[in-house]
Amino acid sequence: MMCSRVIEFGEELRLRLAANLLAHDRRRIRVGDRRHAAVALVIVDSDPDRDDVEPVPEGAVDMTDVPGGPVEAGRTLDGRMVGVAGGASLLLCRRSLGMRRHAGQWALPGGRLDAGEEPLEAALRELEEEVGLALGRDAVLGWLDDYVTRSGFVISPVVLWGGGDPELALDPDEVFAVYRVGLHALRDTTPRLVEIPESAKPVLQLPLGNDLIHAPTGAMVFQFREVALLGRAGERVDGFEEPVFAWR
Repeated sequence: MMCSRVIEFGEELRLRLAANLLAHDRRRIRVGDRRHAAVALVIVDSDPDRDDVEPVPEGAVDMTDVPGGPVEAGRTLDGRMVGVAGGASLLLCRRSLGMRRHAGQWALPGGRLDAGEEPLEAALRELEEEVGLALGRDAVLGWLDDYVTRSGFVISPVVLWGGGDPELALDPDEVFAVYRVGLHALRDTTPRLVEIPESAKPVLQLPLGNDLIHAPTGAMVFQFREVALLGRAGERVDGFEEPVFAWR
């Protein structure tokens, strides 16, 4: 069944995203004694039937630590990414369930810079290593603000045009599953801000599918939504907090 109001993947969208990102005054953060990482927000096409696949069974995700409770618009969330595929989409990864840290959490393809690497080099390398997608510098649409995490990283997010229907090959040590989240779902969601006693800043939650995407991933995806997709140049996300379970 075709999703309603999907965003068509094509040249018009590519040019619009690139123009919106160019209009944004990207904020760079001095790394200093922090660690530097880079992530890729990759735009591809998707099919609402073929790509609406969730290998995690119902009831398998523990939602007890979610700030504000696992409820969205009167329904109980179960942590699964369903009902979002169709049209132009963003690649979103669920980390391997066997990882020592952040197992099963949402992430963008990416990781720490190797010695001598630039952020773009690291993002392209990690993208190929984690999901088997090899892209070049000509795939760059633009950049979002550097994001400082509670765990001591400065993350540099680059937006890439991934092609219509690239074949992916996941590294099972890093990625349990990769999802094609339709940009229409990202456009139509309503972000939530939840107060927590541990911080003066509110936790950002981005409802997608049957889950809530938190910062840092949620913050970068939210800024992509605001700046690249909706054309709101200058929208910042440094005032949003990560949930306590992501501070480690």
